[in-house]
Amino acid sequence: MPSPRARPDLLAKLRDVPHVPGVYLMRDRLNSVIYVGKARDLRKRLANYFTPARSKLADRKTRALIASIWDFDLHEVRNDTEALVLESKLIKEFRPRYNVTFRDDKRYFLVRVHFGDAIPRLSTTRLKKDDGARYFGPFPHGMALRTTLNWLNKKFGLRVCRPLKPGEADYKHCSNDIIKNCSAPCILRISLEDYKKRVEQACEFLDGKSKDLVTALEEEMQHAAARMDFEKAAELRDMVEDFKKTLIPTRTFERGARARVIRSIDPMADVQELKELLHLEKAPLVMECFDIANIGTAHCVASMVRFKNGVPDNSNYRRYRIKSVSGQNDFISMAEVIRRRFSRILLEGRKVAGDEAEFSQEPPLEAMRRLEREEMTNAEFGMPNEGNAEVAPSGKASTFVRLPDLVIVDGGKGQLGMAVAELQKLGLHELPIIGLAKENEEVYLPGESYPVIIPHERGALKLLQRIRDEAHRWANGYHQLLLGKRVAESVLDDCPGISDARKAALLKAFGSVTRLRKATAEEIAEVPGISKVLAQGVKEFLASR
Repeated sequence: MPSPRARPDLLAKLRDVPHVPGVYLMRDRLNSVIYVGKARDLRKRLANYFTPARSKLADRKTRALIASIWDFDLHEVRNDTEALVLESKLIKEFRPRYNVTFRDDKRYFLVRVHFGDAIPRLSTTRLKKDDGARYFGPFPHGMALRTTLNWLNKKFGLRVCRPLKPGEADYKHCSNDIIKNCSAPCILRISLEDYKKRVEQACEFLDGKSKDLVTALEEEMQHAAARMDFEKAAELRDMVEDFKKTLIPTRTFERGARARVIRSIDPMADVQELKELLHLEKAPLVMECFDIANIGTAHCVASMVRFKNGVPDNSNYRRYRIKSVSGQNDFISMAEVIRRRFSRILLEGRKVAGDEAEFSQEPPLEAMRRLEREEMTNAEFGMPNEGNAEVAPSGKASTFVRLPDLVIVDGGKGQLGMAVAELQKLGLHELPIIGLAKENEEVYLPGESYPVIIPHERGALKLLQRIRDEAHRWANGYHQLLLGKRVAESVLDDCPGISDARKAALLKAFGSVTRLRKATAEEIAEVPGISKVLAQGVKEFLASR
């Protein structure tokens, strides 16, 4: 077994930390990242953690964090804005258990300009696609970015309308030209060549290459203050501050794959300790942990990870799309995934048993444990065992999956209660199950009002945290997969005239955007709710993308 790393002298290491902005990562004794934070002054911020007099004044969560810190890493950046961007990226990558914010799938705003459009415009997005467009950002300060874009659109006379290719019909319903906010390229009041030059100038400003405009505004602010027009001066001052926030140089950070440090120092010792602390009849050699995760209200997914002998059993990981609820409802979602997982195991057990009558007369848990013992006996005589094609006692080939020795649900009493109810419906009343609450790492048992508190330094709790964090990681990977699919289909979101209902009808008819691209305008027009004119517009839109 690997031995623990030597703990460095954190106070000595703190003396070498520079007074610069940056991001710090706190690691535990297993080298797992447990917290990510940012600071304008790394030295001062870290001193708050490692100075005893200050740490005693911290809240309960922070004291628990400090007690878990074994080492820390630093990433120096150029300014506070870069620190904010890097902090968000690292939290999304590592998902540390002591971080609360930035754990969702949202990203900072980007500005998108596609010069392949007939009449380009500035727009905001959170996702960068490989579509040939130019992207600027990320911009952490959303309100400052909106102020900047509003000013740029007015300054350079850029269009803000949504049609892909506006014409005279759209111009009749637009008043931006009348109030001098748009140069009206749609009716060729300005040539498309001159208009695109204006868009280029706006892009140079967003790139930080045209600071003369900010200087001119500062001079105008001084002149307004000199003639005692303080209201105008204050407005210009706020605008200049927003511009400076937007134009702060911000790098995008690319990092290597996340290091997966999920093995225990002594996995079997942790398993035995968990058995004793939870008063289990047998050591939980096989454990399954369930986690519910949401992507906004669009997708609700669940993950199940299995640990065997205290280490991950990757081949038996599972993930689920929740079907019984739309939106976010962790309780119903947990009930569904528990029902689907264990009803499937029982069904496979019946197939392995071969004798339906004998199996139905036994309690499900006893029947499954009997099959498990028979499978182990077969393995002793050289017959295939779990994880391979197996031979059941009846002589039939099977894919037997044993019940876990311990079920873990990520959550408190609510999630645990829903899981217990589903197990009872399946006849698995005596299957050991616990709930692991995130906030204070409390362990809840069925029928018990108060949680079991396992000391933070105990290996048993570390084992539970590892399996819980692995369930988070597995769910997060499914998030990214679904998010990628959502990005691929969201190209229709920008198509003029395509509502959510029409988009759903098109995707239902053609199956994907890729197939829709290959369809003719006549075939698209056959979809209910899509006219011939709109079908031609969709075809031209997809061709431009």
